Amino acid sequence: MGFIRQQQERLAVRFLQWQYQKVNLPAPGLPELERQAHKIVKEAHQIARDRGRNVLVIIKELIADLKNRS
Repeated sequence: MGFIRQQQERLAVRFLQWQYQKVNLPAPGLPELERQAHKIVKEAHQIARDRGRNVLVIIKELIADLKNRS
């Protein structure tokens, strides 16, 4: 995995933790957060390839959608 992808996943983990805290839900363990972050970043890159959009904006949107499902 490349450096930028690792940084995006770390950012996604921090953003997920913040979202859980914001809605007063207990955050899952780090392995689960990392799995969710990996999935989010992977989906964001696929969407960016398909639509030509910014990956970070897509990551934020995916996390917001995940939060709304909880």
